[in-house]
Amino acid sequence: MKRRSKMPGWIVALIVMAVLGIGGGIGWSFLAKEHNEARNLTFGAMDFGNLNDGIYVGEYEGGMYKWRANKVQVTVSSGKISDIKLLSSSDPGNKNAQQDVLYDRVIKEQSLQVDVISGATLTSKAYLRAVENALKQAQK
Repeated sequence: MKRRSKMPGWIVALIVMAVLGIGGGIGWSFLAKEHNEARNLTFGAMDFGNLNDGIYVGEYEGGMYKWRANKVQVTVSSGKISDIKLLSSSDPGNKNAQQDVLYDRVIKEQSLQVDVISGATLTSKAYLRAVENALKQAQK
């Protein structure tokens, strides 16, 4: 009767670590691409002096992996933004995004060039993109 030799435990551990390392590297690559895309969102020069009154809905598709998809409702009264509401969001971090604080800044400044929420930069930029898309419809 022939005995099978066992693979030493350190070799098994090394193989497991290599597989986990490769999988983690691939995952990090996808995450880094999505973060880079969101970080580099820029906003066009919106003319806040020429807005038609009304209620407008804007959406942002959420980037390459749709992680930050969101939909907002923007109310324009007397030619100025008077209210912004988040209608939906697929962002897993949206509970920490303090979107009301962000929207208050937009309303106060009548601009998309506002400070984003610390710790929620990428989500804030996604929310601002949806607001920008709503305001494009409000342009005279």
